[in-house]
Amino acid sequence: MSARHDVVVVGAGHGGAQACIALRAAGYAGSILLVGKEPELPYERPPLSKDYLAGKKPLQRMLIRPAGYWSEQNIDTALSTTVTHVDADARTITTDKRGVIAYRHLVWAAGADPRRLNCAGHDLKGVHTVRHKGDADALAGELESISRVVVIGGGYIGLEAAAIMTKLGKQVTLLEAGERVLARVAGAAISTFYQDAHRAAGVDLRLQSSIQGLEGIDRHVTAVKLGNGTSFPCECVIVGIGVTPTVKPLVDAGAEHANGVRVDENCRTSLPDVYAIGDCAEHRNAFADAAWIRLESVQNATDMAATVAAHICGCPKPYHAVPRFWSDQYDLKLQTVGLSLGHDQAITRGDPAIGSFTVAYLRSGKLIALDCVNNPKDFAQGRALVTEQIEVDPAQLADVSIPLKTLATTAPAAHA
Repeated sequence: MSARHDVVVVGAGHGGAQACIALRAAGYAGSILLVGKEPELPYERPPLSKDYLAGKKPLQRMLIRPAGYWSEQNIDTALSTTVTHVDADARTITTDKRGVIAYRHLVWAAGADPRRLNCAGHDLKGVHTVRHKGDADALAGELESISRVVVIGGGYIGLEAAAIMTKLGKQVTLLEAGERVLARVAGAAISTFYQDAHRAAGVDLRLQSSIQGLEGIDRHVTAVKLGNGTSFPCECVIVGIGVTPTVKPLVDAGAEHANGVRVDENCRTSLPDVYAIGDCAEHRNAFADAAWIRLESVQNATDMAATVAAHICGCPKPYHAVPRFWSDQYDLKLQTVGLSLGHDQAITRGDPAIGSFTVAYLRSGKLIALDCVNNPKDFAQGRALVTEQIEVDPAQLADVSIPLKTLATTAPAAHA
């Protein structure tokens, strides 16, 4: 006889934890089981590549809720447990530690796994990803013996890792395959600013760098070699080249999928009473011209969790949240609202040379996104403009003496 719960949540990251929290906050009285493959209770992931790795923030301060919360709220947990199979017809999951578990509603919040290198030497010791606490612990355990680090990938994770390693006194080389860093998430002005900031901090940042392979002695990495023959000696390699959605059990069960499991406006998959949220969920996003996209952010996971909880509780509130992201590097805080994909005009507010500015992105005259560097006021005031995709006067937008909040009242029209 299998165990049974009204709601089974798979994945104990931000999305899974928030789904449980939102259900109880909404008064849901049914039984809830939270299944997580890691041994830890739900914790914040962003500090892993920053304050946690640097030893400035212990796990206790990263817990999403105090340890006692889960039992107090009658939320059962199954940690160190992996789901191997989903039977959508029988409404059961199969796990490696708890056997078969039946559900009334299944919330898939399993997130994503880091992409690995596939070149020669990818499996050498000293090659790391930073996605889970165990990853950060393994890297932290080697810090004393490391003097030279090669970071592969110029996205958020790679840049944050380069920054923290530099602050720890390591000699850092950052290799990016593309023509600029942050190319997938930001405009050229932001890329240039961060490239300059990292180089000023001492990072040897190389663009258009194709990895040929990793070299090692006694199964430990000693260098990264490029396709052009250039070699970078190191004792440590940190890989930040993206993630792959963790969705195989749902796909095997027949869920519609492409770049992740596809969900509707209530985060429902094509399987009955099965939801998907967070990094693994592909949805039509109103801020991307209704294109199918995945968003890898804490805010998206939290917003989707609220949508699922509302639907399960019988008071649907379809997902319609403006995307938000942030990144901390050195003394620079990048805060983003909206999606700059497809912009046809980029306007800089302020002076990048002083380290506090905003890049505003327009499409057909409408404000679709803001990248704010050490500029929390623009971030806070600009959110409403981006949410409504307000038409703005580019000249006024560029004028830092005009607060963003006033542009909403002077705009010709608001457009949802």
